[in-house]
Amino acid sequence: MNSYTFRFAAWRPLLVPLLAMILVIVLSNVTVQYPINAWLTWGAFTYPLVFLVCDLSNRALGPASARRVAWVGFAVAVLLSGLMAPWRIAVASGTAFIMSQVLDILVFNRWRRASWWKAPLIGSQVASVVDTGVFFFLAFAGTDLDWLRLASGDLMVKAAVAVLLLAPYRALLPHLQTWSPAR
Repeated sequence: MNSYTFRFAAWRPLLVPLLAMILVIVLSNVTVQYPINAWLTWGAFTYPLVFLVCDLSNRALGPASARRVAWVGFAVAVLLSGLMAPWRIAVASGTAFIMSQVLDILVFNRWRRASWWKAPLIGSQVASVVDTGVFFFLAFAGTDLDWLRLASGDLMVKAAVAVLLLAPYRALLPHLQTWSPAR
């Protein structure tokens, strides 16, 4: 086996979560720029999917692989977001993203042996608070937008979406062995 084959084999299980993570981040960076009303943006509905991707990666492949997905997803998503969204959105997104992903992985691992729903729900909720606060402050503080109101509305929706995402998380649990390399 040559070194290319070895490197590809190590990254192959991460391709699906990496592509999913990048897609969700770019979509969220674009949709967060469009307020629905004075307290909510479209990004609140798409962004919680990053925690679903991270938690499924963590459950299937372990925390080290989940961190790889987070860091590579961070790098590629910031680059793509920088091309698709204003620089302030891209920087805010990247900073909030990596802080919240690392926190989600830590919290998930603390709760991973509890009931199937506790780790993803608690991890997503805690990480959403950090992500929302950091993102909205960096992206919109000092602008004409009422970023505290937007952050509050987005956080409420993210909390509700995290609960709703427990259904696909549970449905995908039996299929996660397809992500893991053969042992």
